[in-house]
Amino acid sequence: MSSESYHEAVELLSEETKNMHRAIVSLKEELEAVDWYQQRAEACSDADLRAVLIHNKNEEIEHAMMVLEWIRRHNPTFDANIGTYVNSSGSILEVEASKTGGGSAGGATSTSLGIGSLKVTV
Repeated sequence: MSSESYHEAVELLSEETKNMHRAIVSLKEELEAVDWYQQRAEACSDADLRAVLIHNKNEEIEHAMMVLEWIRRHNPTFDANIGTYVNSSGSILEVEASKTGGGSAGGATSTSLGIGSLKVTV
C-alpha cells in the first residue's frame, strides 16, 4: 500500500517527518480497524460476539485518539485546527466561515477548493 511507504527518498526526510508519517499511518490503521469492527458487530448475529467486537472497536477508537493527540502535540497546524473544530457546536461550516472570515457557511457564495492558500472565494 503506497500510503504506508514513503513517497520521497527516505534519506531526504527528517526524523520529524518520518515520525509524523508513522503517526499518520498508525491513525489511518486505527480508524480502518474501527470501521471493520463496526461493520462486523452490526452484521453479527451472536450477541456475545457482537459485544466483544464493539469492545474491540472502542479500544481502537482509544488508540486512534492517543495517536491524534501525539500528532496535535507535534504539529501546530493540527493543534490549531483541532482547537477550532473539536468540541465546537453548531454547523461545522459556520465554524469554518467564522474562522476564515469567509462568506456563506452554506457554500452558496463560495467556490472553495478547501485547500488552504489555494482557496478561492467569489
